Amino acid sequence: MRRLVYLLLFFILSFTTGCEEEFEPVQVDPESEFQPLSVGNFWIYEVEETIYFGENDFETSNFFYRDRIRGTYLDSELRLVFIVERSKSNDRNTWTKQLEYTLQIRDKLLIRNTNNKPVIALNFPPFMGKKWNGLAFQALGKDEFEIDSVASVGSGVDQSFDLVRVNQEELDDKVTQRDVRFELFQRNIGLVEKYDEVLTYCSRNNCLGQQIIDGGSKVRLKLIEYDIR
Repeated sequence: MRRLVYLLLFFILSFTTGCEEEFEPVQVDPESEFQPLSVGNFWIYEVEETIYFGENDFETSNFFYRDRIRGTYLDSELRLVFIVERSKSNDRNTWTKQLEYTLQIRDKLLIRNTNNKPVIALNFPPFMGKKWNGLAFQALGKDEFEIDSVASVGSGVDQSFDLVRVNQEELDDKVTQRDVRFELFQRNIGLVEKYDEVLTYCSRNNCLGQQIIDGGSKVRLKLIEYDIR
């Protein structure tokens, strides 16, 4: 009887081993290194915002944004799109939903779509001096983005970048307008800083060229906490 049991176990193990399924190793898309995309990932930013209503009339506020990937869906061409929920808080305890936007990596582009206005935030592979039209997916859009700064580690063929700065706009005619916008991405983390300063100057005869702010806003987001899965 014992011998029969041993033979039975032998045949079961042989069958199980023979039918063992082979799995291919998961391929990690190197393009996602600067914007990790997975449901549950979140980033918390400290925000300083100044709104200008007119000459010497402005209001500054400090608060927090939490961007969390809450889900996914497939677009019309069966490409994966990630849904990001942005919430706002004054104390990081109570959060109020502000909006949702999407993130998608396709054709070596990181596309961020907010209020049906897609922006190409990054163009892969990133390297110093690379340029692209950040508004290429908007009907009448044209805005040249450029990687104008990188921080690297290693040397020679092993050189890699840890930080990439995307200059979206750097305009200041010192007469009518100032438009300065940039984003900073860090490898294996994503967006770590965002700065938007879009102002108009007083253009009346008695203040033309004095750079007196007539309206606009200045917003800076800096990453203070994150969780990448």
